[in-house]
Amino acid sequence: MSSTTAPAARAWRDALVAVLAGFVVMAVVASAGLALAGAGDLPGGAFPHVVAAVVLMAAGGSVEVTGGAGFLAGADASLSVLPLSVSLAGALTAGWLFLRPLHNRAVAGTRELLARAAPLVFLWLVALTGIALLARRDFAISTGDSIIGDIGEVLDAGPTVGFEAAIPATLGFGLLWILGLLLIALLVSRRAPLPAGLVRFHAAVRPAAFAVVALLLAYVAVGVGVGLVVAATQGHADRTVAVILLGLPNLVWPALTLGFGGAWEGKAEGPFGLPVPQVLDEVLRATGQGSGSASDLSTIDVASLAERDSRAWWLVVLAVVLLLGAGALAAARSPAHVRPWQHALHLAVALALATLVVCLLARIEAQFGLSLLGLGDVSDLSGDVELSPLLWRTVGLGFLAGAVAGFLGALFPRRRGGSGRRAPAESAESADRAHPTDR
Repeated sequence: MSSTTAPAARAWRDALVAVLAGFVVMAVVASAGLALAGAGDLPGGAFPHVVAAVVLMAAGGSVEVTGGAGFLAGADASLSVLPLSVSLAGALTAGWLFLRPLHNRAVAGTRELLARAAPLVFLWLVALTGIALLARRDFAISTGDSIIGDIGEVLDAGPTVGFEAAIPATLGFGLLWILGLLLIALLVSRRAPLPAGLVRFHAAVRPAAFAVVALLLAYVAVGVGVGLVVAATQGHADRTVAVILLGLPNLVWPALTLGFGGAWEGKAEGPFGLPVPQVLDEVLRATGQGSGSASDLSTIDVASLAERDSRAWWLVVLAVVLLLGAGALAAARSPAHVRPWQHALHLAVALALATLVVCLLARIEAQFGLSLLGLGDVSDLSGDVELSPLLWRTVGLGFLAGAVAGFLGALFPRRRGGSGRRAPAESAESADRAHPTDR
């Protein structure tokens, strides 16, 4: 009996460590970013609640924006944004701690992997529920000399805006978030074991998956470098570092898609905006061309950015260099028998899927409108910000870019003697033969 309970106890212990570490890291990153952004000055001890809301959104949760002013005014508010810097910090921490106890052999039974994953998923959702209870707060809005302010002061019914967690949606999206993280961790790690029946897919999936994740992290590293230079040379260092800590991947991962020809569309209206480079803000605030419901959206691609700043063409150069590096990396980690066209297919599929995920995670939608007695919006307190991908164009070009990078990367000189690249698959097959009961 002890031989059965000991592994189960270790699985729960390791899961608890991974969950606690993941949320602590996210809370630290979110707190630092929000403090630099000025949220530390919020009244009424609101800062911990705002941190909880950011961590909740970073972990896949859903936060609803509320507002109003009693019978005087109505509010229409929505917010859909993922603070991807916080998400990335938590994902790297929890993913690494999940994989660490598994780095001891090439093959593991499906039941063992499920026994490792299930406690982590359960504890993750429990922690997410606790954070959701903390992620709620209301704030009074200063209206200055507007008519709402005058009437509200007389009737003690000033406008407010707030937020609260949507717990059912939080648990649903949070479950998808943690399951996706565990799946990506197993796909990327060359040392993590796989069920015996999946070992044959090692050469097709893991090198390309690792290369694409390395590509995304390389963009983050480049973004950090650029952000620190901007902070040191152009002022407003606190706000720039806040963007790095809260939403850097929200900028650099769409930049990758722009670099290989993808496009986004969006707008920014009213006093609210996005903490983005000035050239992007100018494009978002430009009047879109076209007809129909999309006539108020501006198209964002390298060409539209370069019309205002020719340095935008460097996004293409950066994409070419790093994509070729990803292709070479995938080829270097693949068995020697994999042919160039197979490298191209593997990386094309991996990059297309990664592009789809980026398109889903990096989109932004924020809207707030305050109307007086239903008669019209208060322009100074109404805003609309939107950024979304042209999905089929961007994902399709991601597939094409991955195919080209994979094929060219396979043509780069690689070290001779494929034993090193075949080692994971061969060791897995050997372990499979030694432990046929894992089937």
